[in-house]
Amino acid sequence: MGKDECKTMLDALNKVTACYRHLVIALGSTSDSQNLREELKRTRKKAQELAVANRTKLTSLLKDKSISKEDRAEYERLWVLFSSSMELLEVDMKRSLEIGQDFPLKVPTRHLIQTGMTGSTTTVAARAMSVQNMKYEADSNIDTADLRDLQCEISQVSHMMEEMEMKVQVAPWAVEAKQEAGAELKSNMSVGNSSVGVISICEEEPKEEEGGGSRDTGFAVECIHCNM
Repeated sequence: MGKDECKTMLDALNKVTACYRHLVIALGSTSDSQNLREELKRTRKKAQELAVANRTKLTSLLKDKSISKEDRAEYERLWVLFSSSMELLEVDMKRSLEIGQDFPLKVPTRHLIQTGMTGSTTTVAARAMSVQNMKYEADSNIDTADLRDLQCEISQVSHMMEEMEMKVQVAPWAVEAKQEAGAELKSNMSVGNSSVGVISICEEEPKEEEGGGSRDTGFAVECIHCNM
């Protein structure tokens, strides 16, 4: 039961962090908007909530001296995957901060970049947040208050990762993978339930006309890399 619960929680975190990366790609592009900034804010907060839940659960299990050797090996594998997901989240949060500072919405200092990516991000964000519809609140300080909050949250994530390393001693190079590197790219059958669920987000978004840029392909690739 413990392993299944941990895998479910980790799948949820991977789903939300993949969504966050997809949204960060749109920052500074012609698809940028206050709605996108709000989606980024909610998605990263959800990711942090899931990260705390994963850390608490895995830390408790790995400190349990009574678990079998096989179970410990599996929890250590999940811990390494969790740590990797946290590193990606931290990188994307820092990227979001840098781009947000370079492309403020209220007092534009640079023209938005014609990236070729079009379309709304609302469907993606709503599915990752497990809500029917995204509701937005007008925030006149989106360029200042949110970026200030983001800086604080980046520090919190970094501090949490440092604490993780101190509380649980798991050497990544000592953990054995359960499948060959790149196996998920060689067979459609290897895609897990969580990846299928996230990729379906892309399939449900309106398709772009031929010749126009589509944002779905990049996100689908991110989802595949999150496959457990």
